[in-house]
Amino acid sequence: MTSLFWGLTLTFASLAAVLHVYIFWMESLAWETPKVRRTFGVTAEQAAANKQFAYNQGFYNLFLAIITGVGVGIACRSHAPGIALIIAGLGSMVGAAAVLISNDRSKLRAAMVQATFAKLGLISLLVWALVK
Repeated sequence: MTSLFWGLTLTFASLAAVLHVYIFWMESLAWETPKVRRTFGVTAEQAAANKQFAYNQGFYNLFLAIITGVGVGIACRSHAPGIALIIAGLGSMVGAAAVLISNDRSKLRAAMVQATFAKLGLISLLVWALVK
């Protein structure tokens, strides 16, 4: 039973990290493309005006992905340090989604996409710790 929740934790954390690498790509590398502009609901003019902010925000997402991914890698060998990094990465992802919703309720869908894997990873980690 514990190995199931441990596996779920590592899987959801990995998926959250991959998703945040994709968000990095959209915000930092492809921000002004038509598809990404549609995804974020911005015009070409808005994208150009916000390019610097999106670039910076994309790197925040990349760093969260790196923290989480390194945590998963370390957790496969040594639980405690890896768990600390996983909690830091996933917790920050969930926190960022909460900030997004608190600032603009119309971003609920985006926040849910951003936070779902991270929340599931944290929940499965908690269950794993409780049944361990």
